[in-house]
Amino acid sequence: MIVNNASTDVAVVVPAAGSGSRLGGRRKQFRHLGGAPLLVQTLRCFERHPEVEAIVVAGPPDDAGGEELAAELRDAGISKLYAVVRGGSTRQESVRQGVDATPASASILLIHDAVRPFVSADELSAVIAAVRHHGAAALASPATDTMRHGTTDGFFDTTVDRSTLFHVQTPQGFRREWIVDAFAQADRAGWDVTDDVELVMRTGRRVAIVEGSSRNIKITTPADWDLAEQLWYSWAEPTS
Repeated sequence: MIVNNASTDVAVVVPAAGSGSRLGGRRKQFRHLGGAPLLVQTLRCFERHPEVEAIVVAGPPDDAGGEELAAELRDAGISKLYAVVRGGSTRQESVRQGVDATPASASILLIHDAVRPFVSADELSAVIAAVRHHGAAALASPATDTMRHGTTDGFFDTTVDRSTLFHVQTPQGFRREWIVDAFAQADRAGWDVTDDVELVMRTGRRVAIVEGSSRNIKITTPADWDLAEQLWYSWAEPTS
């Protein structure tokens, strides 16, 4: 684990251990988008944000010490990098490793997918403000399509009221003690969840909705990658 000492209030955990099997080829977080690895482009969103003071990356499980990845990220200008840790075999394990490595002075922890490079500074600010006020918050975009249940044999069933449905995104943010307690309870109860909102909600705490943009996509499939390349040129900001 590589650590850079810093006094912080807001830290970001970025799980980047996934194999990217649905996209195929090289791990998607290391593919180049806009002239830099996708992971770097995602981290730049946080590097530029004035309220974020520390970044922890949970890298691939086969990267035992993280020295090489840490050097690459710092060479790419990620000066807020606090630690690179070895990720786990699941997202939940990787996030847990990252949370454990954050500086103790960080009272707010954000957790963000390594393959969501299109989150805006205003969205980050809104999530941080909501965490300060409510204790937990996450970006989400309202469902706009008609939503229906499906039957097990491949036919439509009842229509669902979409007015209360959201596509949950990241970052997801929490008071430090809330997410630490949630992982402790998960260890005792054997919880296996798909995201950190569900983990914290299982402890009985509420998570505030911060409305995000449909542009904040998670790059998972070849179609997502094609869309990201189209979006990039209207999104990219000067790096100087």
